[in-house]
Amino acid sequence: MDAFFASVEQLTRPTLRGRPVLVGGLGGRGVVAGASYEARVFGARSAMPMHQARRMVGVSAVVLPPRGVVYGVASRRVLDTVRAMVPVLEQLSFDEAFGEPAELVGASAADVEEFAEMLRLRVREETGLVASVGAGSGKQIAKIASDLAKPDGLRVVRRDEERTLLDGLPVRRLWGIGPVAEDKLHRLGIETVGQLAALSDTEAASILGATIGPALHRLARGIDDRPVVERAEAKQISAESTFPADLTTIEQLRDAIGPIAEHAHRRLERDGRGARTVTVKLKRSDMTTLTRSATLPYATGDPGTLAATAHRLLLDPREVGPIRLLGVGFSGLSDVRQESLFPDLDHMEGAVADTLDTHVPVPEAAPEAGGWRIGDDVSHSGLGHGWVQGAGHGVVSVRFETRGTGPGVMRTFPADNPELLKANPVDSLAWGDYLDDLARSAPPSDDVDHG
Repeated sequence: MDAFFASVEQLTRPTLRGRPVLVGGLGGRGVVAGASYEARVFGARSAMPMHQARRMVGVSAVVLPPRGVVYGVASRRVLDTVRAMVPVLEQLSFDEAFGEPAELVGASAADVEEFAEMLRLRVREETGLVASVGAGSGKQIAKIASDLAKPDGLRVVRRDEERTLLDGLPVRRLWGIGPVAEDKLHRLGIETVGQLAALSDTEAASILGATIGPALHRLARGIDDRPVVERAEAKQISAESTFPADLTTIEQLRDAIGPIAEHAHRRLERDGRGARTVTVKLKRSDMTTLTRSATLPYATGDPGTLAATAHRLLLDPREVGPIRLLGVGFSGLSDVRQESLFPDLDHMEGAVADTLDTHVPVPEAAPEAGGWRIGDDVSHSGLGHGWVQGAGHGVVSVRFETRGTGPGVMRTFPADNPELLKANPVDSLAWGDYLDDLARSAPPSDDVDHG
């Protein structure tokens, strides 16, 4: 999928189509999770500090917090659409998957192009989103081809084109080559995939390691026989938050861990399994990470038990140093769940923590007056579904639109107007029957990622 997070925002908020959209954390330490192609023209990209991307794009930038629940539903519909044509998919992320259609075994390049164009058209018709498709003899070539096809394109790499394509690419484009491996290769004068392919197996192993070296050497030579297989279920479910100011007391951590544990628990509920092990991750201001885990005698989905266990794993920043990031993870996942045998005892620590009256900096962007924040989804009895385009000084400006309405009107209200209510972000997709079916198969979540 092309610029997936930003494209979903432009789909559901039609006023943003054609504008440079940045999705990510809005605070001082915010990072870009997604950038529209209009923003990429200025040099903005994913994983870049948000303040840097905003500076590059300038005053025309539209910066929005992520809406994870919307991207999740959009991803599911995209993949449902693709599965109708390609039943077995190896999903890599929200917006990327490998497929190996049985009907294309032994097909000509023209046949593959026709199939891929039908697939792109089907995704566009069903979802309104744009997909780019790459095809080749194996996963490595297909992934490179899909990157070359973007935006809104199709690239089929024929067998007789593979060596020419691979040999001229920077070595970093090879799947599995990260910054460390790239640096090692560059120091030896190896800049391209072709130069890596020209090494012997022994040389590749000595540079990149006995295990990974030969595997990367095979990929560099265009040898890739890895099958397309459905990925295994997640082994861990987690959530984390980076704070705009370091947390320096245990009381602040206790306040902060509640919403994070709740966020992780909502993901666990959607997964449908229980967890036996709870892990707390603490990243200090010097970027070093501490983790602590506790394993229960049974797998459970009880939120109080899991949250209380997370509370007990916290360390005092006055002893370990200021904390910039806090995460909660659940592992030891099992379909066999047992409710807590001693709920009062399990919850006691959490209940004590909840009674502490302390202040903690609000993660990322704080709500404006009236509790509204730019990007929030809103409903109004007369004007329907909208989103907050501006807030402050006791007023809130709302743009009323969804995927199905086209660009909408903007209205300004007092921030405490009782007619304005928090809305389910998924409603902005306006996918009526599909969302109804989804609701019947799995209860909708109120989960909203805030960056």
